[in-house]
Amino acid sequence: MLIRRHGDIRSSEITPADVYAQRRAFLKAAAAAGVGAALSGPAAALVAPAGQRDAIAGVVETPHGRGLELTDYEFVTQYNNFYEFGTDKADPAENAHTLRTRPWNVVVDGECEAPGEIGIEDILTGFTQEERIYRLRCVEAWAMVVPWIGFPLGDLLRRFKPTSRANYVRFETLLDPEQMPGQRRAILDWPYREGLRMDEAMHPLTILATGLYGEVLPNQNGAPLRLVVPWKYGFKSIKSIVRISFVHGVPETTWWRMAPDEYGFYANVNPSVDHPRWSQARHRVLGEGLFSRKHETPMFNGYADQVAHLYKDMDLRKFY
Repeated sequence: MLIRRHGDIRSSEITPADVYAQRRAFLKAAAAAGVGAALSGPAAALVAPAGQRDAIAGVVETPHGRGLELTDYEFVTQYNNFYEFGTDKADPAENAHTLRTRPWNVVVDGECEAPGEIGIEDILTGFTQEERIYRLRCVEAWAMVVPWIGFPLGDLLRRFKPTSRANYVRFETLLDPEQMPGQRRAILDWPYREGLRMDEAMHPLTILATGLYGEVLPNQNGAPLRLVVPWKYGFKSIKSIVRISFVHGVPETTWWRMAPDEYGFYANVNPSVDHPRWSQARHRVLGEGLFSRKHETPMFNGYADQVAHLYKDMDLRKFY
């Protein structure tokens, strides 16, 4: 994971998004991955190319994941799971233009001393220096390698003063079928819900992402505010968040409720625990091609040194 602090360097020192996007010819990569047909239709025309969204200046990189090759911008923005806009991976890029990301408010409630509602602009700019709020860049190395930009979730949570009864944090996505046409179908029990244990939520690698590739987050990637937990599988990283609740008991989450035999609450990347329908011991990164060599899946997605202590007394085959 690459993490960058906001405001520590000049914007001229940041590698431009179009440099990332042009490292490989997109059509060649799409054909190699076997998803060219999915990315060549109407969705492709609706996605703003790299360099055409509002830039986020002054992003500083951490050492995490620095040696990983980033996935092409077109794959990251046109090959997504976001059922609120359709179940096909090309649907979000085609349909998510209906989402209005300004104004945007997030309700924070539950087991805390200072519940309230906060707007996205206050989330981005309303922190004091003492609260250590910074934007960061991280690369998630499971299926895609993405340069997220965001800030630590824990720094936001502390503002609302969680009490000793707050053992978990629950998240909810926007519920609005007019803006999110996929919610007109009972594919899932809307709204989408996710949750973390309190120590997971407060870990500095758990971020609320507001951008990628140096620009503000595209709608199909979870704008304006999404969770990124890099040592867990992607379904934990809930998108377009409108509610964050401190709760005492384990929160019921969407995929855990829908298919508990396939999707556990923790969802830590663990190569020794197979999904009932496929092995998770090896994986490919999107864009490398269907016939490319698979990678050995590292425990905790490569972040064991940072997060393994959170689970030292747990049976990770049982609590998957």
